[in-house]
Amino acid sequence: MSPTAVKRSGGRVGRPPKYENKEEIERLVEVYFQDCEGEILRDDKGKIVFDKFGRPVVIGEKPPTVTGLALALGFSTRQALLNYQGRKEFVDTITRAKSRVEAYTESRLFDRDGSNGAKFSLVNNFRGWAEHPKTELDEEEQRARIDLMRAKAQPDEKEETADDGFLDALSGTAAEDWKDGADEADEAE
Repeated sequence: MSPTAVKRSGGRVGRPPKYENKEEIERLVEVYFQDCEGEILRDDKGKIVFDKFGRPVVIGEKPPTVTGLALALGFSTRQALLNYQGRKEFVDTITRAKSRVEAYTESRLFDRDGSNGAKFSLVNNFRGWAEHPKTELDEEEQRARIDLMRAKAQPDEKEETADDGFLDALSGTAAEDWKDGADEADEAE
């Protein structure tokens, strides 16, 4: 048994779960989203600082992302978060958190500066955001390409079954083959 694997109740072997209940994750999710909001900049007198458009200046603001969420929850990778989402007890909590990221990203579609990045993120991180929905014709084309690749990978049957006498030559002896070759050379003279 590896040093990180432990036998748990029920006879299961493996690393103990990172989180025992959804409340632990929910608390960390809230902290992550609060951190993403940043904080409003205040002057020396504690008054809010506004930009030239009259909006409060926010420092430390960052966009919420699926990978950022995974790291905030202590996972090493985005995929580890997605794997955890597959656990029955955490599916709703993680799906809801990812939906918050998705909602933010979707809102950036209306923002000139963030629309391209938002499109990329939505298409690659969330279901149902493909730029062009698959049609029946797309699926037929894909099947035809697969069939064509299979046909190219299969050797030509005619080529394999043509009898060139090679197998007969192999079953004879070298002396017989040389003798036949010598006889043919004599006849040619």
